[in-house]
Amino acid sequence: MIISSPLDYREAARRRLPRFLFDYVDGGAFGEETLAANRTDLAGIGLRQRVLRDVSALSLNTTLFGEAMAMPLLLAPIGLGGMMRRRGELQVARAARRAGIPYILSTVSVCPLDAVIEAAGQPIWFQLYVLKDRGFMRHALERAQALGVTKLVFTVDMPLPGARYRDAHSGMSGPYAPLRRMLQAVGRPGWAWDVGLMGRPHDLGNVSAYRGKPTDLADYIGWLGANFDPSITWSDLEWIRDAWKGEMIVKGILDPEDARDAVRFGADGIIVSNHGGRQLDGAASTARALPAIVDAVGDDLAVLVDGGVRTGLDVVRMLALGARAVLLGRAYIYALAARGEMGVNDLLDRIAQGMKVSMALSGAKSVAEVDRSILL
Repeated sequence: MIISSPLDYREAARRRLPRFLFDYVDGGAFGEETLAANRTDLAGIGLRQRVLRDVSALSLNTTLFGEAMAMPLLLAPIGLGGMMRRRGELQVARAARRAGIPYILSTVSVCPLDAVIEAAGQPIWFQLYVLKDRGFMRHALERAQALGVTKLVFTVDMPLPGARYRDAHSGMSGPYAPLRRMLQAVGRPGWAWDVGLMGRPHDLGNVSAYRGKPTDLADYIGWLGANFDPSITWSDLEWIRDAWKGEMIVKGILDPEDARDAVRFGADGIIVSNHGGRQLDGAASTARALPAIVDAVGDDLAVLVDGGVRTGLDVVRMLALGARAVLLGRAYIYALAARGEMGVNDLLDRIAQGMKVSMALSGAKSVAEVDRSILL
């Protein structure tokens, strides 16, 4: 199909992926109301149009935690990226390097951290879940630090997994799931050859490095499900804060009081996130939650955000609401699934161009000028 905008990649991904993988990426929790609200609330943010402002020297450059970035955008951690395209995380890491932005690798990536760092050729960030298996967490932290990672994204909004009905319907989980996945793969020959056959082993590299044996999709579902920790509190994280030598960013904040707790805890940054609408359905959209959180923490830490971002205009909207930088999630996974590294390259080019157009028409010459003054 012809790709004319960043939004076209979703349909291209749907056509190429087996249903269980597309629904895993595309779906949300329960009735998917928060998933939808992330998009609709963000789309409702209006910008002032300004004219005759001389935006000929417009710049997207910024700095975050001392790291220079070509634009205030990061590629979010998404599990099973290597199942969307062969060695998918390596392709994403190379695309991020080309675009001059950070890539945050998921704990449950297919490709292991050391291989992704080698492909990236630049520092990457690492995401870690709160898990009962503290041995795994210590191992992951030590391994990341030994490999030169200095930015840790700690996900705190999964004490239990959300009720994701699409996964049970699609075959990601539920009765006869392996058979259903195999039959779906047969109907997607491009994916079956690229990933199903040539992409083997279908392993979770970071988990396997700890367990000392391969971890396939069935093992992943069982291991992760058994390791969610509903008893976790801020005090339980103090050993991680003390052990980690670099910046620590807490992901999954939606409430101003939780944001203030993150300041008291000593986090360097937070990510305003509802896990892409995959956890508590009916929770606030990130566009709605962001301004109050920014006001609550002031300059005490850096506030980042994700949720519903698909275009360069969406990025500018989030920056205008107060975010220092924006995480892109489903949008780049759709592009990866549809066209691999080339698709992610194209998407990021389109995002950058969309940001430039939106900033120029709002009269903002730099990222620093994108603030609430440009909101309607």
